[in-house]
Amino acid sequence: MSVATAAGIMLIVLPVAFNAIFGALAATFDYPDILRRPSGEVLKRFNAGGTQLIVLWWAFTLTAVALAPLAILLSSALYDASATLRFLAAAFGVLASLVQFLGIVRWPFLVPYLARVSTDTDTTPAQREAADVVFQSFNRYLGVAVGEHLGYLFTGGWSVLAGLAMTQSPVVPDWLGVVGIGVGLLLVLCSLEFVGPFEPAGWKVAAAITPVTYVVWSIWLVAVGTALLL
Repeated sequence: MSVATAAGIMLIVLPVAFNAIFGALAATFDYPDILRRPSGEVLKRFNAGGTQLIVLWWAFTLTAVALAPLAILLSSALYDASATLRFLAAAFGVLASLVQFLGIVRWPFLVPYLARVSTDTDTTPAQREAADVVFQSFNRYLGVAVGEHLGYLFTGGWSVLAGLAMTQSPVVPDWLGVVGIGVGLLLVLCSLEFVGPFEPAGWKVAAAITPVTYVVWSIWLVAVGTALLL
């Protein structure tokens, strides 16, 4: 199997898996809207989800991990582009994978414990309060700051750099590179949702465009993958 074929397959499989799992989390856990509710309600709902919900979050974590080899394979497949540009694209892709992994991995490993503590009948009010503080702290630190802010930022940077490399390589049509640059810049904009004055409640513009941007980004990945396989 050639590098281009491997990259093409991953470019199609990854966004499909990501959106399928995200859809399952939305249907079974009301994610991400549930994050706007009190911690006790979130943890109670999580505990009710049982093993199936934990496995879904574990699978979602693996989609973040898969972005790293995908970024490296795509950079290798665009062999006619600038070596510096391809290296930077691969580096940004690996960083995007890492920060997204760190942002999501709390769900299949930390949150189950907090959910058990919060919902156990023997738990004291002080322990429930501690679970609430830990949950909200990790949600802000790993979820918002690392997973979303840095995740969107590096994913956007990777998309822009990969798009630029595509415009220099005959492996895929130039217009796909232009689309990648555009959607990458939008992802960078989305990364500012909770930055500076928007920290308490979020920037409504970024919140509105993020879901649409991720759908377009997913379609772009599939289109690039298809072009590599043809």
